[in-house]
Amino acid sequence: MYEQIERYLAGKMVADEKAAFEALLLTDNRLAEQVQEHRTLLRSMQHYGQRQELRSKLNSIHTQMGKDQEARVIPLWNAFWKRHTQTMAVAASVSLLSVFGTLWSVQQLKEPVQQQADRYVALRREVDKLKKAQSAIINDINSTAKPVPRPARFSGTGFALSANGYLVTSSHVVEGADSIMIENEAGAKYKVNEVYRDQAHDLSILKIEDPAFTGFGKLPYTFKTAESDLGEMVYTLGYPREDVVFGEGSLSSNSGFEGDTTAYQISIPLNPGNSGGPLLDDKGNLIGVISGKQAGQEGAAFAIKSAYLLQILSELPTATTLLPLSLPKTNTLTGSSRPQQLKKLRDFVFVVKVYN
Repeated sequence: MYEQIERYLAGKMVADEKAAFEALLLTDNRLAEQVQEHRTLLRSMQHYGQRQELRSKLNSIHTQMGKDQEARVIPLWNAFWKRHTQTMAVAASVSLLSVFGTLWSVQQLKEPVQQQADRYVALRREVDKLKKAQSAIINDINSTAKPVPRPARFSGTGFALSANGYLVTSSHVVEGADSIMIENEAGAKYKVNEVYRDQAHDLSILKIEDPAFTGFGKLPYTFKTAESDLGEMVYTLGYPREDVVFGEGSLSSNSGFEGDTTAYQISIPLNPGNSGGPLLDDKGNLIGVISGKQAGQEGAAFAIKSAYLLQILSELPTATTLLPLSLPKTNTLTGSSRPQQLKKLRDFVFVVKVYN
């Protein structure tokens, strides 16, 4: 990864590789911080090299001045002054440049220090919040009231795969999670575990592990196995914020980023919280899973095809110890107006909340 960072900062990446790397920077905060830290380090090393070069030049001038003084027997200060006035002027100029260069370098080095100080202040605030929450839990431990929940990092969207509690989302949504909760617009909340991950195609299968869960009931959509047509009207439902949001557009390409044949490109404006949401056609067939958007291109987003998702699901019983998934076989959204479709769909689309 550090080799990629150095090639990126040195401008040695080809256009496609650079675009992919910058797209990764938008989604990976840790990588973005590493790039910024590496850029600051390179600048500091460059300024240090410049100061060393100036110091070497000054030493050379001083050495030459000493040799000239030893070679001459003239003891008079006025003769020395006349001969070395120009050299001393150059040395003084170089010294001034070195001083100003050092001051500028110190100012540049203060910026990451200030950033670290800002992060420390933010971290201290978070620690204070955690202490307050912990104190509230301890004070209320003998009470019959519900304990204060841990603060969650809002992540993305997921939706039901089967009536017996399986869901799908994007793997980057739940990456690094200690625990995961889902909640729909009606307020139904469940604890889930990740049971399968396909990181190469950014998919994760979740399973509800909650005594209060009794089943989703009949899912209103079915999974389309055939390829959808270019230009088809498509829509999605997701959680780019705390409230569910509807988005609509068209299928703009039968391949995804860099020609990925397991994905579609769609023209729907999306935000990070939409990751893992369902992509449906006009008839209410589920045709894909929202995976992300291309950096720098507004309205250019991607979704993993439902055919590839079904391939993963068909392999789950042999790859894991999961119970067989009972996928829906009847689409009750067909023939309904869009508002009616959304009313039936929204109970099966969840905000995914990650705790770590």
